[in-house]
Amino acid sequence: MSSVFIPYSSSIIRAIFIDRPNRFLIRCQILESGDIIEAYLPDSGRLKELLIQGAELYLLPNSDPRRKTKFSAVCVKDSTSDNWVSINATLPNKLTGLALEQQQLSDFTNWRYLRSEYTKGRSRWDHLLQKDDEYMVVEVKGVTLVNRNGTGFFPDAVTARGTKHVLELAEISKELGWRAAILFVSQRSDIKELQPAAEIDPDFTNALLIAEQAGVVLSACRCHVTPNGVRLLDHVPVELNIDAY
Repeated sequence: MSSVFIPYSSSIIRAIFIDRPNRFLIRCQILESGDIIEAYLPDSGRLKELLIQGAELYLLPNSDPRRKTKFSAVCVKDSTSDNWVSINATLPNKLTGLALEQQQLSDFTNWRYLRSEYTKGRSRWDHLLQKDDEYMVVEVKGVTLVNRNGTGFFPDAVTARGTKHVLELAEISKELGWRAAILFVSQRSDIKELQPAAEIDPDFTNALLIAEQAGVVLSACRCHVTPNGVRLLDHVPVELNIDAY
């Protein structure tokens, strides 16, 4: 088990989800006061299986005067499994950056962490690693969609940008002295394997098959999420024998 843990602030607040006026805004009722407020949602994914009316979630107060909302969403309880799920799209990058620096991910042992946000070609990649005379760019994808059998799926909505990234990684992996990897991070613990969501985005699925054939490393791991924080757990397999969601 990884030792990488990111705690939530002690000022975290319980609330109930009401609705989602747009991609980055939700309305909630704070349980303690009964106040109905708007909160920033730091995840543009569809999340329709999680953000249902009455779902319990946690918010973090925000005192930044430049922000239009005074709260940010942190995690939500999946009503079908009672598992907590992180709904912060920036968290997987932070977790994996720490894990790669500390050599906590077995698929990347012996790779030295150099930096985050590295630009190569037409895109900026989440992490850059080095081993001897080789470099590796790592792109991180957060996963929240899981079926009842424990299979995680990415994406949960069509992602032309994600498909472009995967095809670019396939090209990078063919360059002398360069490797490429996609690291899927399940922001919940109830996942046994990861698959591309072929029925949702067939183009992304085809791109992932091309990337695997080109030598791109496909890796996935899961997290344990509680109202106290998020801990990175172990690896789970990436399966390209596609099943329907």
